[in-house]
Amino acid sequence: MKRFLMTAAAAAAMLIGSAAHAGPFILAGTDADDHGSFASGANQDGWFFMQRALENLAPGVTTGNKKVTILGSTSSSLTAASSAFNNSSLVALGWTLEVISTANFATFFGNANNDLGSGILMMDSGANIGGGVSGASFVPYATQIDEFLEAGGALFSQANGYQWLSTLLPGLTVTSQQSTGLALTAAGTAAFPGLTNSDLSAGPWHNYFNNVGSLPVLARSTDGRNRDVIIGSSSGSITNPGDPNGVPEPGSLALVGLALGGAVLLRRRKTA
Repeated sequence: MKRFLMTAAAAAAMLIGSAAHAGPFILAGTDADDHGSFASGANQDGWFFMQRALENLAPGVTTGNKKVTILGSTSSSLTAASSAFNNSSLVALGWTLEVISTANFATFFGNANNDLGSGILMMDSGANIGGGVSGASFVPYATQIDEFLEAGGALFSQANGYQWLSTLLPGLTVTSQQSTGLALTAAGTAAFPGLTNSDLSAGPWHNYFNNVGSLPVLARSTDGRNRDVIIGSSSGSITNPGDPNGVPEPGSLALVGLALGGAVLLRRRKTA
């Protein structure tokens, strides 16, 4: 059993940088949805990472919409995403979950004023898991995703090919490579309380990022090449990370952390 005690002061210390209206995002080259489970009353390994990602993003959402939207996932990928949400602290905070089918993408992303009725968009790892959605499916809506973040929404995406990301940022390239072993950086350890390198390394990863600029790196490969496999920002759109004016925040844009206020005792049991 793992125990992690976090005081309100520690949580507040994770909120590095000035307040911003635009929302946070986490981009991962992992397929954690394919390498996790729910056991002993808690999410394990990759699913625990997904849970921590959602808990990290939620405090940075400024849309007023306390809803996590799973984009197109079915079968195994939907099971993983649902478990990540259902066993997170977001449920007790009044958040809800919805699933938008790929057939309804055009209607969902067609809403005016960048208000998709959601707080956090959640993308699975595509072809790496049963029921996953190809990154190409998001290409027609890349601009809307970017504008959603700029308006205060958040995004958690995994290794779905990232064709949509290349549409927005041709300079930030994504390389497809399957390898094993990840290590959290200092920023990653702060962003995902209680998560371990073992949790992230329960299965292989499939993409790494190049030319990340000022975006903080949350986890790197342990293959001796230090590939940037998980990156993110505490605020801003994909094309304008940082604060709404594009000015990098102090503290290397460290992610907002799990700020729940008061002393919170988090427990997780690992299977033998």
